[in-house]
Amino acid sequence: MFKKFSWGHGIVVALASFIAFILFMILIFPEGQQNSELVSDDYYQDELSYQTVIDSKKNADLLAEKPSFQQSPAGIKILFPETLTPENGKVNFELYRTDDSNLDVKKELSLDAAHAILIPAKVISKGSYTLKIKWQQDKKPYQVDYDVLWN
Repeated sequence: MFKKFSWGHGIVVALASFIAFILFMILIFPEGQQNSELVSDDYYQDELSYQTVIDSKKNADLLAEKPSFQQSPAGIKILFPETLTPENGKVNFELYRTDDSNLDVKKELSLDAAHAILIPAKVISKGSYTLKIKWQQDKKPYQVDYDVLWN
């Protein structure tokens, strides 16, 4: 069988294999890709103002007690210690979803009587989030980040 196989046949087989590989990459491979989008539309301005985020996280690292969170079937509950009193009782939080910005949740809410905020489960989709909690106290900004896996 291989007696009639010449170098010309080898070139034809190599080119056919290469063309099949290229067609696979063009037609089949893009079906498995996820959408890719920018993290932020104003990424340049965000980068210029990132020093405030660094300062906020450094301020939060110096605190004896930090806000925490608990997951329950009702949602994600952000708990503030009694020692922390945000200005006007207002807290900004952001559930940041890296793979789809349409699933981000951003709000500014007031603490309830138990020094807590509840993010309802109905606004959270299954997946991985970064929970960013931001507040001000004594005219100083604070920020704490947590990784959250919502099932």
